[in-house]
Amino acid sequence: MALVACPFCREMFEEAEAKECPVCGMSLVAFEKLPPSVEAEQDGIAVEPHHELLPWTYLGRNRGILALIGLVGMVVFMLPWVHVVLPDNYTFSGFDLSRKLGWSWAAGVAWLVLVPTVLSRRTITQLRGARVAAAFLSAVPFVTTSILYLRPPHRGLVPLHFVYDPAFWITMALSLAAFVLSIRLGGRLDDIKVRKGTSAGQVLN
Repeated sequence: MALVACPFCREMFEEAEAKECPVCGMSLVAFEKLPPSVEAEQDGIAVEPHHELLPWTYLGRNRGILALIGLVGMVVFMLPWVHVVLPDNYTFSGFDLSRKLGWSWAAGVAWLVLVPTVLSRRTITQLRGARVAAAFLSAVPFVTTSILYLRPPHRGLVPLHFVYDPAFWITMALSLAAFVLSIRLGGRLDDIKVRKGTSAGQVLN
């Protein structure tokens, strides 16, 4: 029978026994998902490798590359996306298009939110827990550019003739790359470098 526990008082119950802690009133969570208690750390009990705090500068397990893609995505968002050749000759950056279309702000906002979403996670467990959020944010720029490509802007009765600039396609490629990396954010639990020895082949609870 799986165990659940109160995240505050650490009282444990069988999964079917209760949904909330009768003492604290907090929702019970799976026991194996709880981080080590303060008492355990003070008593010198080793923190499990996937709960160890990573330095702010840690770039492994796709943390660094995803943050970098987010920063590059924000820069590319400010570069020309569309070059109109008829009836006039002018360009629109992702930012310019957002001011006219509104909904395309989603691409820029997604890049902006992705960076702190990834960098604020400082344990392997937290990185793995952010996979869904990171993947969703990573996919937004691709969806935005796909809609612009499949349903290009138009202006009344006057047809617009335009081409998509490199920054437009780069945004698509960055979004796809970020999505793939997000799925594996945090890496595997059975391949963790620890201070002594290795976690390979061991079951981490």
